[in-house]
Amino acid sequence: MQRFGLIGHPLAGSGSPALFARAYGGRLPYDLIDGDDFEASWGRFLEGYQAINITAPFKELAFERVIPADDSVRSIGAVNIAVKTNEGIIGYNSDCLGVRKLLEDNGFGKDAVAVVAGFGGAGKAAYAAALSLGMDAVVCNRTAKPLGDGRSTRPLEELTILAAVADILIYTLPVAMEGLSCPVVLEANYRTPGMQYAASERYIPGTDWLLEQARTGYALMTGEAPELL
Repeated sequence: MQRFGLIGHPLAGSGSPALFARAYGGRLPYDLIDGDDFEASWGRFLEGYQAINITAPFKELAFERVIPADDSVRSIGAVNIAVKTNEGIIGYNSDCLGVRKLLEDNGFGKDAVAVVAGFGGAGKAAYAAALSLGMDAVVCNRTAKPLGDGRSTRPLEELTILAAVADILIYTLPVAMEGLSCPVVLEANYRTPGMQYAASERYIPGTDWLLEQARTGYALMTGEAPELL
């Protein structure tokens, strides 16, 4: 029987096993492979699993061991899914796939304007997703970082002005900011959200992002569409 799992550390309290069980009615085994040694965790994947999810602090390390699925994965430089195939181990970023699907479903595409708040893992995925749809995207971050396309992030102090003229604010910072307003707000934080107030027309919660990345990611892992509402 094929096995699936999650590598990273620490994994105590992870909701991944329950979500995976819900997606497939408990038919497919899913393990937490907890450990702070990447080589050991990756070795366990190679020895006994068809596909794995990858979380901190291993996403960038895993990127170096896989064949990136597409240019978006290359631009992010991190993967959270690794799947064994006849062509080798393919790496995906389901955060990017999830936010891209949400943007498409909410009518965003070429020439729409997005501002991304934060440039950690979720921010990089959101920026790559927006660019892949032909959107005009800018990133605000606490510290200046290169975006990999000849541009750099903008200061976080500019977020209020940029959000006011954007079509959508994709907010990936862990703590809510006051004084922001944008027609549509997509927030990454699903545990302690705080950006509902900033959406003048539509708020897309982090739970939607979580479920969408699970739908797309689990299907890539198992070859079978998950049952997630």
